[in-house]
Amino acid sequence: MKKIVALFLAVMMTASVTACSSNAPAASSAAPAAASSAAESKAESAAASDFKIGMVTDTGGVNDQSFNQSAWEGLQKLSKDTGVTVKYSESKQESDYATNLDKAADDGNNLIWGIGFAMADAILNSAKQNPDINYAIVDNAYEKTPANVTGVMFRAQEPSFLVGYIAAKTTKTNKVGFVGGMTSAIIDQFEYGYRAGVAYAAKELGKTITVDSQYAESFTDSAKGKAIATKMFSNGCDVVFHAAGGVGVGVIEAAKEAKKYAIGVDRDQAYLAPENVLTSALKLVNQAVELVSKDAMDGKEIGGQTYTYGLTEDAVGIPEEHKLMGDDTYNAAIALEAKIKDKTITPPANKAEFAEFEKGLK
Repeated sequence: MKKIVALFLAVMMTASVTACSSNAPAASSAAPAAASSAAESKAESAAASDFKIGMVTDTGGVNDQSFNQSAWEGLQKLSKDTGVTVKYSESKQESDYATNLDKAADDGNNLIWGIGFAMADAILNSAKQNPDINYAIVDNAYEKTPANVTGVMFRAQEPSFLVGYIAAKTTKTNKVGFVGGMTSAIIDQFEYGYRAGVAYAAKELGKTITVDSQYAESFTDSAKGKAIATKMFSNGCDVVFHAAGGVGVGVIEAAKEAKKYAIGVDRDQAYLAPENVLTSALKLVNQAVELVSKDAMDGKEIGGQTYTYGLTEDAVGIPEEHKLMGDDTYNAAIALEAKIKDKTITPPANKAEFAEFEKGLK
């Protein structure tokens, strides 16, 4: 697969916002052009230094090895590139959401990010109380999005389909697993996209491959993730995919101890267990957070809409590294990318869609 890049600035689901271009005349000599460029750079730097962005994590925390960490890395990169001031607050429990959002508003932030669908109500309430501040949330789309709120969504079922296909092509026991964090429509995308990928490969291989599924009802309890995955491995699963934040760290630890395979999520998690993380379902939260924030800094109207990212925008996918699965399986998965992009295959995002997809395979 080609390297996933972050050049999907034009990606918008409900609205597309175009950048204003300068029509300044060309410089008459190299020296004035350089001076002009230096002046513009200084002005941009000064503008960035006046802009403040705050981020509030969900209960997974900023070092969850998953989407909170990825979001913060996106803001750190933006700060390095532009000089914008960025800060974060960690939520240890759901009751911290409102408190942390209030603090972020009191700190004078121009844009406040909430990371995770669990913060949806808290973001909505804070945005209502502070209409002059822009808010953005990862993994949530509102039925009616306020003018100062931006939703950011991913078609997570697409990379999940790919890793499900890889799991089915890799398993020796014809039994694979899925560990979810908290039951929700967002995690449904991962589970049913994965199940569909397994089913697609099973038909291709002429096999019956089963999927064991269990939820931790947590994004932080890595010990519970380890216990769930350990039991799955003991019961015959040899590949387990997690979409569970910090819980997934435990899943990967279990795979390492059992000498089986785990599939990571959001980031390339191979660094956690290089010989046991088969691949990862990438969701480039860092890129989305960086790009939407840059739009806000540039004065674009980002509110009142939802940005949606997927394979078509090179915003999700799988890592290029594929030593554990081999070239044949990797190349077959990459071939499926093209079919998803041209809509020959549409991975399901929920149970009902999966039932229809499965019916179409028969």
